[in-house]
Amino acid sequence: MNISFNNKISLNALVIGLAEDFSLDQHINIDDSLKSLILDILKFQKFEGKSGQRISIATPTHSQIKYIKLKGLGKAEEFNSLSASKFGGKIIGSLKCSKIESSSIILDNRLESKEDHTYANIAYGMLLKNYSFDKYKSAEKLKDKVTLSNLELICSFGNDEQEFFKQELKPVAEAIYFSRNLISEPPNVIYPETFVNAAQKEFESLNIKIEVLDEKQMKDLEMNALLGVGQGSSKESKLLIMQYNGGAKDEAPIAFVGKGVTFDTGGISIKPSANMEDMKYDMSGAAIVTGLIKALAARSAKVNIVAIAGLTENMPDGNAQRPADVVKSMSGQTIEVINTDAEGRLVLADALWYCQDRFKPRYMIDLATLTGAMIVALGTHHAGVFSNNSELEQDLINASKIVEEKLWALPLNNDYDKMIDSVIADVRNTSTGKGAGSITAAQFLKRFVNNVPWAHLDIAGVSWADKDTELHPQGATGFGIRLLNEFIRKYER
Repeated sequence: MNISFNNKISLNALVIGLAEDFSLDQHINIDDSLKSLILDILKFQKFEGKSGQRISIATPTHSQIKYIKLKGLGKAEEFNSLSASKFGGKIIGSLKCSKIESSSIILDNRLESKEDHTYANIAYGMLLKNYSFDKYKSAEKLKDKVTLSNLELICSFGNDEQEFFKQELKPVAEAIYFSRNLISEPPNVIYPETFVNAAQKEFESLNIKIEVLDEKQMKDLEMNALLGVGQGSSKESKLLIMQYNGGAKDEAPIAFVGKGVTFDTGGISIKPSANMEDMKYDMSGAAIVTGLIKALAARSAKVNIVAIAGLTENMPDGNAQRPADVVKSMSGQTIEVINTDAEGRLVLADALWYCQDRFKPRYMIDLATLTGAMIVALGTHHAGVFSNNSELEQDLINASKIVEEKLWALPLNNDYDKMIDSVIADVRNTSTGKGAGSITAAQFLKRFVNNVPWAHLDIAGVSWADKDTELHPQGATGFGIRLLNEFIRKYER
């Protein structure tokens, strides 16, 4: 899909975004014949520019523009950069439904803002929504698919918008595509080794340093919590370490750690067969931190970043970890494994300890599809955030509101911590009581951060969507990259 920024209409379809109380004469820059046609139509159809209102108009055959869509955008004073992105996503859905492959887009001039980069954000929303994962579909299956070829945004300051889009927004969208692709791939294609290969290939032209620890190296580091999860699989576990240095040389990095269970059967505590196929996206946390560092490097963010992905596959076989096993983690703490399907926290225990021990980060944030209990608590509209640092937690929540990747803070305290004390080891991997499953999982992780300012994002309910939204189609969402990219902006020098 080609997106351009022009100062006059050149294509034969047109989408017009209008706010409430609009005047075609004052607020939209189109020629008089089109204005006259639209005004004639509006005599017979109710359109006031309210949010969600829309009208489609077929024009006379002699007109250069063959098709016009009017979109209501609500109150002009409430329109912002996020609204612009959502408008861009809605345009994509609307054009595909109408089987229109090329279109110009023009906006009510009251909504244009150089400061908010309105048109660049419209283009951003277009890219985010236009994603599709068709790699395994045959040509026959794709023959009726509408492919958008050319979209042009009509504005008088298009050069500035194009530059901002190219430098700041398009790299983030491309990183989200990369993460969505990783999450969407089947588990016979993406497993620890091939995940690493995909990252290495993607980062070839970027200033990102990659290291990979294999099982022998992790064994030497006594990362037995992570290794125990993968010991029933024929696929070797890996620890992927990525570094991007865009800040001052002596500046402590901000670290992101992702759970990368490339397929989760539950192990010996095997899951029910219904919907087990969804467990291919149990590596979403790893995909997000990998996509995030790609986005930050591609837009030359002025900050030092470490991203670590703990990669393994949780399978049952004769060598698989058993309930009642005790493993010694890299931290030295011993863990009684009560349930082998509570494996993500074991992966993160060693990955978090390794991260804080080696890199001494300013902040450490992990992302994981960690608990089904999070979906019970928050559904599919919020991710849970847990933190040992109130400032970090609030900064994440503030960023989440700007991009509308929503977070909801949940508690951590000693009462919950006592629920994971073990009789024979230092800690159990599941609690002794009922309820609070997401909280006790976060309490478990807190034991492995060594007092570094830390936040845990449980993204179990938001990593995969069963239906479209304005900014993503059904499937992998890429949740977390826009949020954390916005969060990072506060810390760029």
